[in-house]
Amino acid sequence: MIKLFNSLTNQKEEFKPIKDDEVSIYVCGPTVYNYVHIGNTRPMIVFDVLRRMFEYYGYNVVFVSNFTDVDDKIIAGAKNEGISEKELAEKYIAAYNEVREALNLEFPTYAPRVTENMDQIIGFIQELIDLGYGYVSDGDVYFRVGKVDDYGQLSKIQLDDLIAGASNRVDNDEHKESPTDFALWKKTDEGLNYDSPWSKGRPGWHSECVVMINDIFDEGKIDIHGGGMDLKFPHHENEIAQSMALHHHPIAHTWMHNQMININNEKMSKSKGNVLWAKDLVKQLGCNVYKWLMLSSHYRNPLNFTDEVLKNIQKEVAKVENVLKSTNLFIQIQEVANADYCMEKVDAMVGALADDLNTSLALTKILDVVKELNTATRQKEVDKDEVAKLFNTLIKMLETLGFKIDLVKLTSEDKDLFRRWNEAKAIKDFETADKLRMTLSKRGVI
Repeated sequence: MIKLFNSLTNQKEEFKPIKDDEVSIYVCGPTVYNYVHIGNTRPMIVFDVLRRMFEYYGYNVVFVSNFTDVDDKIIAGAKNEGISEKELAEKYIAAYNEVREALNLEFPTYAPRVTENMDQIIGFIQELIDLGYGYVSDGDVYFRVGKVDDYGQLSKIQLDDLIAGASNRVDNDEHKESPTDFALWKKTDEGLNYDSPWSKGRPGWHSECVVMINDIFDEGKIDIHGGGMDLKFPHHENEIAQSMALHHHPIAHTWMHNQMININNEKMSKSKGNVLWAKDLVKQLGCNVYKWLMLSSHYRNPLNFTDEVLKNIQKEVAKVENVLKSTNLFIQIQEVANADYCMEKVDAMVGALADDLNTSLALTKILDVVKELNTATRQKEVDKDEVAKLFNTLIKMLETLGFKIDLVKLTSEDKDLFRRWNEAKAIKDFETADKLRMTLSKRGVI
């Protein structure tokens, strides 16, 4: 049984998909005006593992994550870099996908862009206007939040409290009927803009995802909607409000939100100068250390990035990679043909994921197999089949979580050199052993 914490109900619930053999997931993607920082990659990794868990259980997963390629930040970024908004968006979409590939993440089934859905967005806004949920004010279009009876059902924010603290929580624009109303369409002739029945302009942020979900999924209804905790209010709350207005449902049965990342116990922000760019950190740490770090803490808990935490993660990953490398050589030298693996151990690891993505427990299950494999290879009389089975089990576990496995494939010459190296060490011919070791090292075998 799969149980997930539902942000909409604030409780862990048994997951039951809309379609028996399919799971639909939508995760809010980036606004592409800059490189991806490590905070952006936490939902990328968390929801990739969620997807892989469902795939392990045999579900067909339709996974959607969008690109917001129309935004004020994109206009400012394009001006700053002296290129067009389209060029800027393409540049950072490519950079985002490079990080996705470097982290060995599965690419979405669909990756829609706002600019590709403008007609649908305009039509959607018109429907809201026709039903009295949207209104035009001097070319802008706003959504009447007060018309939605259960506004705040996700964030648990009361409308009266919002109005009372409007100056802090919402944009108090004089063109709006109420300070809690949010923009569906912004009148502007600056940057990328589009013709509409109300004005030349571009859409507000909160309508994009609802429209793209409507376009891809039947009746705009999906199993899981995910993203960072910072999107819960107002973005996801406003998505739900629009869906309730048109379709009378909150888009997703299950809403999932990952917590933020802190750097040395401080919130990551440009003003503090502690922003870490993912592209740099992946190069520095490598895919497996980076992902292990992200999965070491439960997705609903904040992740604190410190030197001490990183050192511990590096030690754990080194244990895994070292035993993989040494056992890989052993199996090839000994020519062990066993391709079996222990399904019960893999099932137990995925079972941890099935309990609201308990990734830290899943990693512990991997380390347990590492210990078993180390013990098995150090016996006086090594059970080759048992070693091979544990080795294959470890690989299956790592692949299921999406870690990169890069193992050397030995040639016959490599095997011969390796045997001679062991023989030289056994008879304490250290000069020959050192030469053979250097040769094996240059060939990438050890």
